[in-house]
Amino acid sequence: MRYRKKGLPPGTMGWPVFGETTEFLKQGPNFMKNQRARYGSFFKSHILACPTVVSMDPELNRYILMNEAKGLVPGYPQSMLDILGKCNIAAVHGSTHKQMRGALLALISPTMIREQLLPKIDEFMRTFLRNWDNKVINIQEKTKEMAFLSSLKQIASAESSSVAQEFMPEFFKLVLGTLSLPIDLPGTNYRRGLQARKNIVRILGQLIAERRASEESRKDMLGYLMRKDDSNRYKLSDDEIIDQIITILYSGYETVSTTSMMAVKYLHDHPRVLEELRKEHMALRDRKRPEDPIEWNDLKSMRFTRAVIFETSRLATIVNGVLRKTTQEMELNGFVIPEGWRIYVYTREINYDPFLYPDPLAFNPWRWMDKSLESQNYFLIFGGGTRQCPGKELGIAEISTFLHYFVTRYRWEEVGEEILMKFPRVEAPNGLHIRVSSY
Repeated sequence: MRYRKKGLPPGTMGWPVFGETTEFLKQGPNFMKNQRARYGSFFKSHILACPTVVSMDPELNRYILMNEAKGLVPGYPQSMLDILGKCNIAAVHGSTHKQMRGALLALISPTMIREQLLPKIDEFMRTFLRNWDNKVINIQEKTKEMAFLSSLKQIASAESSSVAQEFMPEFFKLVLGTLSLPIDLPGTNYRRGLQARKNIVRILGQLIAERRASEESRKDMLGYLMRKDDSNRYKLSDDEIIDQIITILYSGYETVSTTSMMAVKYLHDHPRVLEELRKEHMALRDRKRPEDPIEWNDLKSMRFTRAVIFETSRLATIVNGVLRKTTQEMELNGFVIPEGWRIYVYTREINYDPFLYPDPLAFNPWRWMDKSLESQNYFLIFGGGTRQCPGKELGIAEISTFLHYFVTRYRWEEVGEEILMKFPRVEAPNGLHIRVSSY
C-alpha cells in the first residue's frame, strides 16, 4: 500500500522487508525479462532492502550515468557500504568524490602502470604460473588467488607474502558479505562480512603503523597513499587509506578473476580464437629473451588480446549494472521517483543487442578489432559518466599478462562438465577444473 503513490512507475514490490530480493538473486536476468514483458523497460521493485526502479532502456541508462550532478548519487546496497567502509569511493559524492577519485587515479595512471605496477604484475604472474604442467587445477580458485595476490603485491610489495595467508580468507568472506541482505544475525554472510572487515582493518592498521615506525618510503600504492611530502595533495587519514585499499582490492578482484576464468573457458571452447591469441603472444616472445618482462609497449601491441578481454566481458556479462540513488524527488521518463529510492541501471541486455553486436551470442573477438566499437555510446562494460571504471587499463594489463604466460606456457583441457551460474555473480559452484600440460 505504501507504494501506491500517483506517478510511480508500474511494477510489484513483493514481501515486506524481503521485497523481491529472493526472486531477483535466484532468477536474475529472467526475473528482469519477465518484469519487462509485464511493465515495460522502466519498472519498480524492492530489492536488497530498498525500493528500487529498474531501468533497462539504453538511452535512459546513458542519460542517468551522464547526469550524476542532477540529484543522483551512487546507491550501492547498505551491506556493501557497511562492509567496504564509509570513505569508500563508491559511497562518496561531490567534492569528496573528486578528491578521492583524483587520489585513486594518481595511483593507477598510465605512468604508474608503466613504471611501477607492470613490473610487479609481470614478476608476480611469472612466478604464480610456474609449475602448472601435468596438474589438474581449479581455474576458478586460481584466478581468484591470482587477482587478490596480484593486487596485494601492488599495494604492499614487501609485506604482501607475509600477510597474504591471514588476509586472503578474510577478504573472501568480506566479498560474500557485500551482496547480502543487511541482517546482522550470527551465521549470516552479512555478519561474517562485518567481522572480516574488522580483521582486515586490524591487519592494515598494523601494516601502516609498522611502516611509520620504519620511516623508509616504499614505491608501492600504500607508500604513495602515506606520502607526506606533497603539499597540494588531499591528505588522507589512516581510516581513509584503509578504506581506499579495501576498495582497490575489492573492485579489481571479482572483475579480474572472473574475466580471466571465463577467458580460459571461452578460449578452450573456441580453438580458432586461441590459435590467433597464441600467435600474437608467441610473436611477442620471439622478440625477447626468456627472462625479459612484458613492458608497456608490449601491452599496447596486444590488440587481439584486448579484443578477447572485451568480448569475454560482454558475453559473460561480468558486471550486470550499476546503482544510483535519488537525493530528492525527481522525474524520470515521465514518472515520479521519490527521494531515497535506488535506480538500478541494468546494462546486461545491451551486451546482447543484435543491432550493436550482430550474432550476439557468438564469442567473436574479431568484432572488437574495429576501434570504433570501443568508443560508441552504448559501450557500458566499464560503466560510464564521471564514474567510469578508473581501473580499466590496470585490469586489462593484469588479465593480458596472465593470458600471456598462460597461453605461451600451457595447453589445457576441461575435466568433466562443470555448471556455470550467470547471476548475481558469474561463478562455477563446484569449481572449473582443467588438466594442464606444457605447450
